[in-house]
Amino acid sequence: MTVRLALFDCDGTLVDGQAGVCNAMDAAFADVGLPAPDRHLVRRIVGLSLPQAIRQLAPDAGASVCAAVDTAYREQFRAARESGSLVEPLYDGITELVATLRAAGWTLGVATGKSQRGLTHCLAMHGLTAHFATFQTADNHPSKPHPAMVLAALAETGAEPDQCVMIGDTVFDIAMARAADVRALGVNWGYHTAAELIEAGAEAVALDPAQLKELIG
Repeated sequence: MTVRLALFDCDGTLVDGQAGVCNAMDAAFADVGLPAPDRHLVRRIVGLSLPQAIRQLAPDAGASVCAAVDTAYREQFRAARESGSLVEPLYDGITELVATLRAAGWTLGVATGKSQRGLTHCLAMHGLTAHFATFQTADNHPSKPHPAMVLAALAETGAEPDQCVMIGDTVFDIAMARAADVRALGVNWGYHTAAELIEAGAEAVALDPAQLKELIG
């Protein structure tokens, strides 16, 4: 039986997590005595694994300082999650898209720079966990655009590369898909522009979830 696999990025694709990321990053930098990074730059690195993101935001900081920011960020994000102040709303139409794809026989997965704990909380909060069969996170893989997440999802589900599509909002997602030799589709409601996604190799960029369903096929 042929397995058709649709892999989704999380932040910027399924949910709008930018407020939580920016707030936690502001607080983490303050905790170690660094000025808050430009929020535009923070949004630009959403999708990378945390250590790589911090290195881009604080290129002049030493390894020990970056490690301290990493720890502080995780603590800030966990505190926000546990207090109920973390807001990660689903984009309009995502619930319907996920249900429609499942009903059409697609196997669904997530490939994200989030931690496993963060992804588990996010999907459970929106009642989406049961729709997904494979969960690839930054805990177990190199940062995007390394293809490890996609390759692991293929192995776990039994899908062949020509039966897999990676959907994301950043050039990191598109480059990861290309490196794994799977289809790459962009979405226009996240953190990088449609022009950037096309230049990175996306075959198309969806304007909304309804159009994304048509592009997935």
